[in-house]
Amino acid sequence: MLAEFTAFLTYLSVAVVLLGAFIYIYAKATAYKEFALIEHDNIAVAITFAGAVLGFAVPLVASIYYTESILEMCLWAGITCLVQLIVLVVLRKQARRIEEGHVASAVMVATVSFAVGLLNAASISH
Repeated sequence: MLAEFTAFLTYLSVAVVLLGAFIYIYAKATAYKEFALIEHDNIAVAITFAGAVLGFAVPLVASIYYTESILEMCLWAGITCLVQLIVLVVLRKQARRIEEGHVASAVMVATVSFAVGLLNAASISH
């Protein structure tokens, strides 16, 4: 039981650090100040951010489940981060509308981020 608990703590700790790193990188990559706008109740920015975080977290969960080591999990997390950043770049023309609070644009970007994350997660299993 101790070995399993140690493995649990290790994977959870590394996953939380990877999630934090992704949040930091994604926030720096956006064309606007993510956290400041969320703090000022910009719902569109919060929706987009949530979609990206979920689009990263779902493949991270898959990498924990399907990989054989912490290193392999970390490699998949790096790939997943790059995939989410590519989505951000491809949909960058929506950034101004999102920053201005247009919820429809935010929902579209969040949906694409999450959908790509689901596809990414399913691809890890093969």
